[in-house]
Amino acid sequence: MIRKQSFFQSFCKICRVLGTSADVNEILDLLIQNVIDTMDGKAACIFLADEEKDIFVPAAEKGLSKNYYHTRPKHARKMVEDILKGGHIFIYDATSDPLAGDCESKKAEGIASILVVPVMVKDKAIGILSLYTSTPRNFTSDEIEFLSAVAEQGGMALEHARLLEQIRENNKLFFSISSKINSSLDVKKVLNIFASEIAHFFDLKALTIRLLSEDKKGLQLVTSYGLSTKYLNKGAISMGRNINKVLDGNIINVKDALSDQRIQYKKEKQEEEIASMLYAPIRAGEKIIGVMTLYSGTIREFTEDEITMVNALALQGGLAIQNASLHLALKDEMKGLKDDIWSHRMWF
Repeated sequence: MIRKQSFFQSFCKICRVLGTSADVNEILDLLIQNVIDTMDGKAACIFLADEEKDIFVPAAEKGLSKNYYHTRPKHARKMVEDILKGGHIFIYDATSDPLAGDCESKKAEGIASILVVPVMVKDKAIGILSLYTSTPRNFTSDEIEFLSAVAEQGGMALEHARLLEQIRENNKLFFSISSKINSSLDVKKVLNIFASEIAHFFDLKALTIRLLSEDKKGLQLVTSYGLSTKYLNKGAISMGRNINKVLDGNIINVKDALSDQRIQYKKEKQEEEIASMLYAPIRAGEKIIGVMTLYSGTIREFTEDEITMVNALALQGGLAIQNASLHLALKDEMKGLKDDIWSHRMWF
């Protein structure tokens, strides 16, 4: 009963900080310290999975010496999958169990047992929380449940911090693009800026903007970023089902461009090192006037947040094109008006 009360008090303390602090480092430090204190641990660490490199990277830790080297196992996805199957991983003797990895380093650090649980965000494991003890021990179901609940709170804190940072970065991008668009009415210059800004923001390999031809039977490239001349000259873009769906207002998310049956020019994409793609419609008012295509050099499934952002940016691009077009039309009308006025003057 006393142990459960200790868990409850510790968890309440964590929840209070989550409600009053937006500093993710402060929150994670508190989580780690509470885990150590409440579970009589030697040390604890939250690792986040680097999906591209497939390794674990420490995000917050306490109780380990500066000399201790965290092994960064490859196949982090496999380890997370193994943890999810049983809900946790338990190593009774980290100095001899191969599952612990680098047993000599753990022995020198004075680590005996390890308990590992997943850090979850929206039903997805984004990392792990590890507790280390100085003496060999087994863990009760209450202790495992407490550590899992703390890991869940850590996931919530990390997601909250990510969302806040994403909002800040989104605002910066919109401000940057808007200010640069407003500084010029040269549509080609505007779209070149637009393409490079978005490509850098989403860490893309490349980006293209294609607009519908006057007869609406084809797409014409108006700007590109990051693609070779050879790739751009590969051939015409077919107005097939894929493109027509985009022109109907749909986003097309292509996780693997080399195996997706909807994708043209697979050989050329492989040579260009294109792995994933995202197609977004470009709107001007009520009309869809073109397609913006994002290219990733690594296999990537764009998230809902990213897709929402791309949609908003494609709309902003459409408005920029519309504004530039109206400016050109106005210039032509003004020229015609001046010519007309001059011809009337000839009558006097």
